[in-house]
Amino acid sequence: MRIRTIMLVGLGAVTLAACARKEEELAYAPPPPPPGAVPGSTAADRDGDGIIDGYYTSDGIYHPNAAPPLPQRPPAPTRAGERG
Repeated sequence: MRIRTIMLVGLGAVTLAACARKEEELAYAPPPPPPGAVPGSTAADRDGDGIIDGYYTSDGIYHPNAAPPLPQRPPAPTRAGERG
């Protein structure tokens, strides 16, 4: 009786294994990095000189690391003087 039980369990396992389908998971490649992106970070070196020029946000927008423009110089004094 024990042999019948073992054979029945074995046959059931073989039958179920034959019916099982392995679904392939589709792995999509990540999108290409934006131009000048430094791998593994949000930094960007757009001109390729090795100095970080800016960074990318999670939505892919580039933000340069630029200093704000200097204030404009006041106009030079006129040669005519105060009374013109």
